[in-house]
Amino acid sequence: MRRSEVLAEESVVCLQKALNHLREIWELIGIPEDQRLQRTEVVKKHIKGLLDMMIAEEESLKERLLKSINFCRKELDILCRELSLESFEEKEESTILQLEKDLRTQVEVMLKKKKERMQELKVLQERDQDLCEILCTKPYSIDSASVPSLEELDQFRQHLQALAETKANRREEFINTKKQIILCMEELDHTPDTSFERDVVCEDEDAFCLSLENIAALQTLLRQLEMRKAQNEAVCEGLRSRIRELWDRLQIPPEDREAVATFMTGSKAKIRKALQSEVDQLEELKIQNMKKVVEAIRVELALYWEKCFYSQEQRQAFAPYFDEDYSETLLQLHDSELVELKHYYEAHKELFEGVQKWEDSWKLFLEFERKASDPSRFTNRGGNLLKEEKQRAKLQKTLPKLEEELKARIELWEQEHSKAFVVNGQKFMEYVREQWEMHRLEKEKAKQERQLKKTQQTETEMLYGSTPRTPSKRRVLGPNTPGKVRKPSKTPSRLGQRTAPLGRQGHDKENIELSGSILTGGCPYSAPLQHNFTVNSVASTYSEFAKDPSLFDCSSVGSQRELSKASRSDFPSRILNSTNIQS
Repeated sequence: MRRSEVLAEESVVCLQKALNHLREIWELIGIPEDQRLQRTEVVKKHIKGLLDMMIAEEESLKERLLKSINFCRKELDILCRELSLESFEEKEESTILQLEKDLRTQVEVMLKKKKERMQELKVLQERDQDLCEILCTKPYSIDSASVPSLEELDQFRQHLQALAETKANRREEFINTKKQIILCMEELDHTPDTSFERDVVCEDEDAFCLSLENIAALQTLLRQLEMRKAQNEAVCEGLRSRIRELWDRLQIPPEDREAVATFMTGSKAKIRKALQSEVDQLEELKIQNMKKVVEAIRVELALYWEKCFYSQEQRQAFAPYFDEDYSETLLQLHDSELVELKHYYEAHKELFEGVQKWEDSWKLFLEFERKASDPSRFTNRGGNLLKEEKQRAKLQKTLPKLEEELKARIELWEQEHSKAFVVNGQKFMEYVREQWEMHRLEKEKAKQERQLKKTQQTETEMLYGSTPRTPSKRRVLGPNTPGKVRKPSKTPSRLGQRTAPLGRQGHDKENIELSGSILTGGCPYSAPLQHNFTVNSVASTYSEFAKDPSLFDCSSVGSQRELSKASRSDFPSRILNSTNIQS
């Protein structure tokens, strides 16, 4: 039995006891029956009224609970739809009170979730509004009247994160660009004169609108300032270059140059103004020293003519170079020619440097060729000869490669410019071929000169005898000892005699003439000149000829052999001719 049922029975017992007690009191008092009946009826009404009131209250409670249940069910359905959640499942066999409590609790939970989402949505919208104001973009599209789902809130947060990153990037770009703009303005001595420039430079960084249009305008402003700065720098650099050029032409002393050394760097307005003032002063001084300046330009022109390999005709084509009437017009003509020549050199600097490299290599090659034909090089010590031979061999390999490389580059240049690349008044490859041909002719000329010299030396030695290389003991004829002289034969034809060889007859003739001819002054006591004209002397001459390293050319050796044979075959006739002349 439930406790409530026990209490109900106890209540009934108490009520019975109370009624019995009332009857006893009424008995003792002596209250008549009809009054007892009335009093009992009053007690009944009181008890029934109390119970009816209690029942009504409980019925009212029941009704409120049922209404609450219905209300909570409706609220739960709405909240589940708003929060995109599944419907609440009621427990089976639940009492009205428990069901009402569960539903009410669930409604409270749902309302709390709804409130949290709406609060988060509000916070996100506020952040979005701030970012949109800074970035000048449209707010995030979301219904603020409805409850956002978890997915929608997550997308909103991701959108705000992207906006925050965009803001950070644009802010960093803005700060960096602003610093550069301020530096450029300081460099140019520029004061912000537009509202946008003032917003960039003077306003608070956090108040600047980081829109794409403003960022683009910021970059445009920076480019304009940098362009102005670059132009200003170019102007200042041009002024400095002009100052240095005028310094050199006017031969300004170093102490005067130091006075403007502080303005030789930078490009601010005051520096530009100072540089322009210096140029104006130098230009005025230049006019006062016109001849000196023109001559200095001519020196520079000659230098660039050399660099550009101008021929004599090309140099003479600039007639003002030879004009002696020093005027402003003449100076301008020289200035224009020098500027044009410098531009021409800079435009083709690589080609000219390549040609100069070939020119230097060619001169070095010619120097090695000259040394190679010098017999004294064999007396060098310290391995210089070996080094020179290695360098000479290396040049013989690198020169053709350099020529081919320059040929390809020049042909490409000529195709691009539709004109010939000229070196010293002629095409480069023609110039190279001419140099090689001149070198070949020089070698041939030197070779012929050596052959002619050796031929003349050989003829002289065969006619008069060779000069001994080392001292040898000679028998000196004293004044009392006459030399052995063979008397000439009385036979008319000396060629018919077989007793004495032709060579010996030559010696007899020489001894006769040396002992008593006018060459000795007719004095019998003078020492006769001795010519050891023998086969040995001729052989020694050829040995000396073979030792000469300059004659190691195969073609020259063959020529010398033929020449020596001809000299030997012609020897008797030349002896006879000389004898007849002396006779």
